Amino acid sequence: MIKLNVLIVLLLSVFQLLAVNKEKPVAPPSPVFPIPTERQLAWHEMEQYAFIHFTTNTFTGKEWGYGDESPEVFNPSEMDVNQWVKTVKEAGLKAIVLTCKHHDGFCLWPSKFTEHSVKNSKWKNGQGNVVKEVAEACHKNGIKFGVYLSPWDRNRADYGTPSYLDYYRNQLRELFTTYGPVFEMWFDGANGGDGFYGGSREKRKINSSSYYDWPTTLDIVRKIEPNIVFFSDAGPDIRWCGNERGYVGETNWATINSDTLFAGKSGINKVLNSGEESGNKWIPAEVDVSIRPGWFYHAEEDSKVKTPEKLFEIYLSSVGRGSNLILNIPPDRRGLLHENDVKALQGWKKLINDAFSTNLALNSAVKSDSYRGKSKLYAAANVTDGKKDTYWATNDDVTTGNLEISLGAKKTVKYISLQEYIKLGQRVKGFSVFVWKNNNWTEAATGTTIGYKRILKIEPVETDKIKIAILAAKASPLISNIEVY
Repeated sequence: MIKLNVLIVLLLSVFQLLAVNKEKPVAPPSPVFPIPTERQLAWHEMEQYAFIHFTTNTFTGKEWGYGDESPEVFNPSEMDVNQWVKTVKEAGLKAIVLTCKHHDGFCLWPSKFTEHSVKNSKWKNGQGNVVKEVAEACHKNGIKFGVYLSPWDRNRADYGTPSYLDYYRNQLRELFTTYGPVFEMWFDGANGGDGFYGGSREKRKINSSSYYDWPTTLDIVRKIEPNIVFFSDAGPDIRWCGNERGYVGETNWATINSDTLFAGKSGINKVLNSGEESGNKWIPAEVDVSIRPGWFYHAEEDSKVKTPEKLFEIYLSSVGRGSNLILNIPPDRRGLLHENDVKALQGWKKLINDAFSTNLALNSAVKSDSYRGKSKLYAAANVTDGKKDTYWATNDDVTTGNLEISLGAKKTVKYISLQEYIKLGQRVKGFSVFVWKNNNWTEAATGTTIGYKRILKIEPVETDKIKIAILAAKASPLISNIEVY
């Protein structure tokens, strides 16, 4: 009996010890609003994709067709959309957004709502359908398909009247019910001006904020494609970066105030480029830029294709600053991506592969000056585990902190990549990167925002330790990933 009592006491002691040592549950940080939707999160993870500008302009040498071009001028001689998709995919781009209709109004599919389309071209004796071919090639090859349908139409006689809005919506329904799934809808900011307009040859002005009744128009598409993201100057899902030169601001908030976007054009491009720390909507920036000076193919620009080095620079100033890159690659009059463009893309992909093939920090030891509730759920090791849904976090009252990564041995470091856990909002307002050099911490880079991703190019250095110092944040910082190259 005594032995039994002793055993019971021992067992109780063990249970009590286990209870004491068992990690108490620690609540996750509260979101810092606004936060991204699931479709926006999926968009962030794509990072980069292609734009394809192709229409009658390709054959007339124009950038903006006037609207009076004959459909017969559209006649590619060696059209091969599989060459487009293969090239795009091998370059590491995740999708194609096709200009199904540009401002000239010419439609790359045989729309039943207009005669101004491929059905009246010489190409394939009017039996061709560029949209169908591109959509099918994308779906077959595992990349996403996106649609550009210009709201402005310089061909239509009824542009600026209510009947044109019916026409535009009918074409949206036609595209989205026939060629889906579609991941992104691209709306241009060019709306109204001079044009053919069915023979009127005049200038027409519209109120772009009210004429299209965007809430109703977008709702039509959303009901067909619930997961689609809409791009325009003002979103509602993705905003323009404020330029077409290939960069977003070094300070880049994914948030912006919707009131600001409609407050007028004064200084708006600067706001679009940097976002707003106090923004009330999650509307991240997309960087649109062409591989050539123009958006459509022009033979005289064959020698002006951006070099692989320039494309790599654009990558660092777009994807490397938390935005997505949409790179325009216009097919030539043969209906092929030109050899010079293909060569530049291949060189660019090699530069990216060479720079980011081996993450020196993967599964490396990490220590921090603090972590949330001393729970392993929020410990420093989460930043090098290669998992996107784990993160380091501090207590609610701590908005600064240090993370020190040990590489195990001296290695040459050129790039540092940082990512926040943006599911709970964008927080970091200032940070520094230090490298261990000559038995001292030496500052290698500083920055403001991080967001979905921030890639920092530093002076190449041999080091065995990296320190990330979060200097300021809107709330407890949440870092999901640190990579070293």
